[in-house]
Amino acid sequence: MSPPITQFEELALSPPLLQTLKEVGYEAPSPIQAACIPHLLAGHDLIGQAQTGTGKTAAFALPLLDRLDLTDRQPQVLVLTPTRELAIQVAEAFQSYARHLPGFHVLPIYGGQSMSLQLRHLRRGVHVVVGTPGRIMDHLRRETLALDGLRSVVLDEADEMLRMGFIEDVDWILEKTPAEKQVALFSATMPEPIRRVAHRHLREPREVKIQTRTATVATVRQRYCQVGVQHKLEALTRVLEVEETDAVLIFVRTKIAATELAERLEARGYPSAALHGDMTQALREKTIEQLRGGGLDIMVATDVAARGLDVQRISHVVNYDIPSDTEAYIHRIGRTGRAGRAGEAILFVAPREMRMLRVIEKATRQPITPMQPPSQAAIAGHRLNRFKQKILDTLAAQELGFFQEVVGQIEREQDIGARDIAAALAYLMQRDRPLQLPEGVEAKPTRPQRVDEARDRAEPTDRPPRRRERSGESAEFAAKPTRPPAADEAGDRAEPVARSTRQRERAREGAEFEVMRYRLEVGHQHGATPQNIVGAIANEAGIESRYIGRIEIHDDYSTVDLPIGMPEEIFQHLKKVRVRQYPLNISRLGPSEPERARKRSVADRASAGEKAPRSARSRSGQREAGTASRPRREFKS
Repeated sequence: MSPPITQFEELALSPPLLQTLKEVGYEAPSPIQAACIPHLLAGHDLIGQAQTGTGKTAAFALPLLDRLDLTDRQPQVLVLTPTRELAIQVAEAFQSYARHLPGFHVLPIYGGQSMSLQLRHLRRGVHVVVGTPGRIMDHLRRETLALDGLRSVVLDEADEMLRMGFIEDVDWILEKTPAEKQVALFSATMPEPIRRVAHRHLREPREVKIQTRTATVATVRQRYCQVGVQHKLEALTRVLEVEETDAVLIFVRTKIAATELAERLEARGYPSAALHGDMTQALREKTIEQLRGGGLDIMVATDVAARGLDVQRISHVVNYDIPSDTEAYIHRIGRTGRAGRAGEAILFVAPREMRMLRVIEKATRQPITPMQPPSQAAIAGHRLNRFKQKILDTLAAQELGFFQEVVGQIEREQDIGARDIAAALAYLMQRDRPLQLPEGVEAKPTRPQRVDEARDRAEPTDRPPRRRERSGESAEFAAKPTRPPAADEAGDRAEPVARSTRQRERAREGAEFEVMRYRLEVGHQHGATPQNIVGAIANEAGIESRYIGRIEIHDDYSTVDLPIGMPEEIFQHLKKVRVRQYPLNISRLGPSEPERARKRSVADRASAGEKAPRSARSRSGQREAGTASRPRREFKS
């Protein structure tokens, strides 16, 4: 029996794919990935039996990407999925893993999309097509999808396609594919109709079956909080403020995320340490011993690093990032509630991750209760109660004769009552963690959603935050569940892009500022829209959307004009910000001359003897006096 595979480097994947896995911080393959990737790399047909949420998308996407001929711009891989939501997710996964494969193109195809957009992208050429059976059949009947060069077919969630009545359609599609091809079938169960399809279309398939545990610790209370990605840190700090914790173990997906979250918690006054696979064994043991002995109360860990972790004082497990498979979730929450003790497990879920929450509930056969992040009032009340208790404990345990004499001296010397002196001392004691929190805009997580509500929602919910203004408050961004545009819908965005740009220009008429042009590594093929980009920059850079200048979206990149003087820390942070799951990787292109020329005031043009542009002339009566004296807009450090 061969030893188990514990590293992606052992799977003979190409260097570009290994580089991507390293960049995103994946530490080790899941069981289904370790079992399936070698078979698919070798060209074998495959039957994979595993529950949804075990990491099977990477199990077939990585080896099939490895075998692509990028110089051949016809479909080489066809993935059939039961729903358009899953088609979009699988297409995004392919695009993410292929970030270092130049010229790679993937196209999601499903009903409800513009057929003309799909045809245009097919004519341009794609390597991978991901689609639902109905729309794939439409293209085959129209002869607009050529499968002559097809090398591999994947049937994803075959049992779900059977349940939805698609299995005959799948059989029809497979009949239209070349005889010499690789077929991979993935299904949670193997009813007889699926076995017949496998027997008819797969040749000597290798079989992989992943057993999934379904038991979780009965003493662990499980809750989830539906919260947008941009509000997760705020929600976490509120939970840490109010929950009665001993030691807290926070799980994230990647090594990079573990380090970054630990640093951000430290900056907010919560001493924390990261635990991940890049740490030496000595440092790992030292960190765990600190947690076990009480020298450390908060640890941020990855799944691999926390394997075998046994610290009885862990009272809370927080799933800051939802796990990619149910096995990981069961392992995570098993770190608390040990030795019969009560434990708490809290899961943060973004709106688009509600499907994974349902998968976890189904696998564990236990409900996960919705919760709201603590409010400002709850935090203030909790701090006040702890403050009172600290005073009472001090009165009961400490000898206070000397301090009583000091207070008596102040009373006699200054003619001040003991109550006023006590109030001043209380203020000094709580100054670093005020008992009265300032009024302000709360980061509002999305309303907790019942699992059955999410299941009945037909549309995916990963639309970027929508901006709204409140009187007397700063702008806040609230996630609005809407269907995201697919990557191949972006081709006809010229008019919406222009209209969105004109709207921002009108909003900025009263603010003169010089700008710098930046390049963003997201474009039409990634499904990026102006709303995505404005929302991401406004949230992460702290700049009002009216100061975000012209946005131009191209096939594989975009440009945006922003006020000059962006601080380096914001610039570096924006590199990691994601739009439609792709990092912006922002870079400077230089001062934007066209934008700066357009910003010159009507008065400046008149003094130079120039003719004002048409849009400026129409407003000259309103703006001539005011705009010349306005200062330029810059970032503030």
